[in-house]
This record gives sequence, C-alpha cells and structure tokens, in this order.
Amino acid sequence: MFCHGKLSRLMQPMATMTVDELLDEFDELLDWEERCDYLIDLGFELPKMADEYKTDENFVHGCQSNVWLYASMSDDPTPVMHLTADSDAMIVRGLIAVLLTVYSGRTAAEILDTDINEIFEKLGLNTHLSSTRRNGLHGMVQRVRALAAQAATDRREP
Repeated sequence: MFCHGKLSRLMQPMATMTVDELLDEFDELLDWEERCDYLIDLGFELPKMADEYKTDENFVHGCQSNVWLYASMSDDPTPVMHLTADSDAMIVRGLIAVLLTVYSGRTAAEILDTDINEIFEKLGLNTHLSSTRRNGLHGMVQRVRALAAQAATDRREP
C-alpha cells in the first residue's frame, strides 16, 4: 500500500533536499510504516539511470536487489562528486535517494568525513530495515566511500 496523498504533500523535491531537511521530513512521520512509504515515494522521485551506466563496473555487489552506482567528479577548483544510481526495487531506490541526498555534490573529504551511521540511526534505518537490506545499504555506502577515497588519492597525484 502506497500512501501518496499525505506523504507527497510533506515531501520536498529530492533534487533540492538537504540532509537536515530529510531528517526533518522523517521526524514528521509518526511510525516506520509511514517512513517506509516515504522511502518508496523518494524512490519514485529518483531519476532513472541511463542504461549505458548499468554496467558490471557500476554494479554494487552485496545487495539483495540489482543496484548500479556511477560517480563523476566536477571540474571545479574544489571538485565535488556527482552520483547517480538505480535499482530494480522501489524501496532500494528510496534508500539510494537518501544516499544521494547525503553524498552527491560533496567533496571526497566531506564524503569520507560523514558519519553515515549517525544519519541512518536518526532515520531509523539501522533499526527497521531487514538485515539483507541493511547489508545492501552498507554495500552502497562502502562503494561511495571507496570512490571518494580513490578521488581523494587521484587529486593528490601530480
């Protein structure tokens, strides 16, 4: 069951949402069922990933569902990482939306300095997700952090 009425009115467009706004949105929801519905709504908002990026190289292993994650760095003087990701499962698409809100548009150092477990705790993800979903979510986090670490290393090279 999808509760698009009430939740859609609460929902800020994902593309402009900050982490603090995401946390505020979750605080407005009364129970895990509403939060789960909200995650699904976020999944509907997530732009589809172009098929050209759905490659073995971008496939995230360890997820229960199929997940692809692609990262690029901007050419700015202080480069930021731009992420795009997709899944064949709507709840996972919602979890991807959370990760993109937290990580996309940040520098490699900001990504590596982010305490994602604190954010997951505030959102209730550590408590309410199944162990397989949690493992998949942490697999996505490890992938983003590895890409950020590689970007940080590449940036230091002459």
